[in-house]
Amino acid sequence: METFHFLRPAWLLVLPAALLLAWIVARREDVRSRWRGIIAPHLLEHLVVDPRARWHIRPVYATVVAIMLGAIAAAGPTWRHERPPFAEDKAPLAIAIDISQTMDAIDVSPTRLERAKLKVHDLLALRPGARTALFVYSGSAHLVLPLTDDRALLGTYLDALATSLLPSGAKDTGQALRLVEKNLASEEVPGTILFITDGVEPASFDALAHHSGKDSLMVLGIGTEQGGPVRTGPDAFLEDATGRRVFARLDVEALQRLKRAGVEVATVTADDADVKWIQHNVQTHLAQRQAETATRWEDEGWGLVPLIVLLSVFWFRRGWTVRWVSVWVLAVGLGTGPSNTQAADLLSPWLSPDQQGRLFFERGDFAQAAAHFTDPMWKGVALYRAGKFAPAVEAFARVDTPESDYDQGNALAHLGKYPEAVKSYQQALKERPDWEEAKRNLALVKALIPPKKDDDYGEAPDLPPDQIKFDDLGKKGKLGTTELNAAQTAEMWMRNIQTSPAQMLARKFALENQQRQEATP
Repeated sequence: METFHFLRPAWLLVLPAALLLAWIVARREDVRSRWRGIIAPHLLEHLVVDPRARWHIRPVYATVVAIMLGAIAAAGPTWRHERPPFAEDKAPLAIAIDISQTMDAIDVSPTRLERAKLKVHDLLALRPGARTALFVYSGSAHLVLPLTDDRALLGTYLDALATSLLPSGAKDTGQALRLVEKNLASEEVPGTILFITDGVEPASFDALAHHSGKDSLMVLGIGTEQGGPVRTGPDAFLEDATGRRVFARLDVEALQRLKRAGVEVATVTADDADVKWIQHNVQTHLAQRQAETATRWEDEGWGLVPLIVLLSVFWFRRGWTVRWVSVWVLAVGLGTGPSNTQAADLLSPWLSPDQQGRLFFERGDFAQAAAHFTDPMWKGVALYRAGKFAPAVEAFARVDTPESDYDQGNALAHLGKYPEAVKSYQQALKERPDWEEAKRNLALVKALIPPKKDDDYGEAPDLPPDQIKFDDLGKKGKLGTTELNAAQTAEMWMRNIQTSPAQMLARKFALENQQRQEATP
């Protein structure tokens, strides 16, 4: 409690004033002091009925305590820095995946690389809206995607990663670290660098062990100490010069050395413990770095509000006369109290998530209601009312009822997916054949589906041509050649458009390696 202090200490002057109020009220209600100068003391004791014979809470007590608690709350007690809002969403993460040949070992099912990709997908799911960059390395290091919050784009290029994208050779983890640091150098927010690899070569050990900077470093080892064969094809495995299968083993000793050197190190687990460990470290690192430079303190005075509200309950009892205080507290609360979201947070210990969602739903704040609901149907309805039809379909799909199918049909219709909506309505009508609303919606959606057209160019092969015209390219000379080249160029351009992400990455990496070789004297 060394850091305990008040943000607005002037409010503490109300405390002696509240005590003075209690003393004045108690003195005015003291019958002995009022009659002591009029009635003889030996007679006064027999004439006064002592109200203290039966102790009870008096209005003045609750009033004074409420005033004192309000003064302390207004003074702003605090002992810790305010945590920046959405800190975990702002934490950048750079993931460098080892795609050397040994990552095709099958000691981890299905392969080390495929398991690494699944872990990254799980990690992205824990970081909605967060920025993530993707790198790969083996004998050389390359940037796949810079920092982005587009989870779908990251997933597309992540799925395209393969060990064949880079030529086999000696692994260079140090080069990958330098490339990642270069890309994160311009970031103002402290980030985290995550290496997913089956080993760190001795030449790069010092670079990782002595890493320093605003970005933290983590290593997730993938593989087993026993190792496994390296797959090179559907039924083929890597062999040495003698024809024996090569078993790639995880260098556990090297990882332990890195851990002793201060690097955060873990190995892949069968559950999601490793993914949660990564996300926790990313958030913790950002919070620590921001706490070092934080200048705002967190106001803890809101914690006294429930006590003040509890005391105000007594002011509604019959016979209590200090009811104006509750009106004052209510006015202050409505004028300067917390927002709807903060109020919901204050009520969270007493209300379930679905109850909180219902409060937001009844206010018309459907986006907040959807964020609180855990019941799939209520969540889907809130998303539907908020105009978020695609997430609403996902929420409704978690329930197997005719009502769920009907609601899915409505959401799909709003998305313009009329054939899918027809299927949903038909599924609902299988369970409830007499559902008039479903029948009407089904008919409406069917009417929106355009009819299929016959092929305008399809003609019977035995019909004679209307006209036969030969294109005499020989007489056109260079003009014909130019048109032919233009057609070939268009065809090549179309073929390049259809290039898969894996092919595009392979070309990109090959070009970058060629440029590096040319730049090397």
